[in-house]
Amino acid sequence: MTTEQLVLKGRRIVKGKASGEAIVTKEAISFNGGVDNMTGIVTEPGHELEGVNIAGKVLVFLTGKGSTGGSYKIYDMVSRGTAPVAFVQVSPEGVTTIGAIIGEIPAVAGLDQDPTQVIRNGDFVEVDADAGTVAVNRRLRSP
Repeated sequence: MTTEQLVLKGRRIVKGKASGEAIVTKEAISFNGGVDNMTGIVTEPGHELEGVNIAGKVLVFLTGKGSTGGSYKIYDMVSRGTAPVAFVQVSPEGVTTIGAIIGEIPAVAGLDQDPTQVIRNGDFVEVDADAGTVAVNRRLRSP
């Protein structure tokens, strides 16, 4: 098997570096009521990621939604080890940004390509928020 690498460039929202498997959704996500902070499993009924565990993953998503309680849920998830290791967002907003700041989760946004379109579930992603880059490593199947 061979791999291909794609590098997306954007801007830092919260400093830091992290890497891991990507979990991607084209939908907004709520951490207050939409994600179980004890397990990291998305619980919002009908959500594209319902039943998926985002703990330890690079979460690639449209934007956050919901009340400011979501910021504290993100922080709680960090303390429990159930939080994503990084956020890659199309459009940052206050709830997830504050949660990432207090939880020290690297976050980037404003990328030169829509990350929800070019990153796939299971891709290995390296986030360097300090540089505003997201390196996507994808395994290619041999012909």
